[in-house]
Amino acid sequence: MKARLTITLKSGVLDPQGRAIQAALGGLGFDGVGDVRAGKVIELELAEGTPPETIDAMCRQLLANTVMENYRVELL
Repeated sequence: MKARLTITLKSGVLDPQGRAIQAALGGLGFDGVGDVRAGKVIELELAEGTPPETIDAMCRQLLANTVMENYRVELL
């Protein structure tokens, strides 16, 4: 079983990586790019039958900083 975790910064949290990407795109001539928010995607290969609560616990305890990040879990 696979799980895909999408982790993004909460709204209101400054995103320096997103700002750097936005500036670089502008420098390359890509005009019209608005706000850029960077995040991360983590894919896990899990044993069949792994409870969703276990995946949620992994996110809360290690994979996402829940003070400043949101996460979404998709089972693939």
